[in-house]
Amino acid sequence: MSRLLDGRGELAPLMRIAKAIAQAQQHLRDHLPEEVRDHVFVGGFRDGKLTLLTDRAVWLTWLRYEQPRLLDLLHRLPEFAPVSGFTLKVRPVRPVKPPLRQVRRLPAPAADEISACAADIDDPRLKRALERLASHAERDE
Repeated sequence: MSRLLDGRGELAPLMRIAKAIAQAQQHLRDHLPEEVRDHVFVGGFRDGKLTLLTDRAVWLTWLRYEQPRLLDLLHRLPEFAPVSGFTLKVRPVRPVKPPLRQVRRLPAPAADEISACAADIDDPRLKRALERLASHAERDE
């Protein structure tokens, strides 16, 4: 693994780009207004252009107006001198919503009926399944 990642390995150029992108992200985040920081991400570097991603069109418009200032900001770091401009893209971020948990309740009389059915069943797998189901009943204790 270390041979792949060291300065001469196959993944070394990719690792350098990833570190540069992370550095650009941090540098921009440190200098962006607070209301914009969580909405602008560095997406990549290609053909001398840094790709900036945002989650809303309003921030994309803001980025268009701020391009010269942001470019000047990046050129302060020697690693980003080759950056000639930006490619701006909107990529809405949709938070992952966990599925709603449906809590089911089994009344005690229903559990008693299921248990009675299980007592009359010969198939052992079906009998165990019915007994397990009946064990989920709400019991008054």
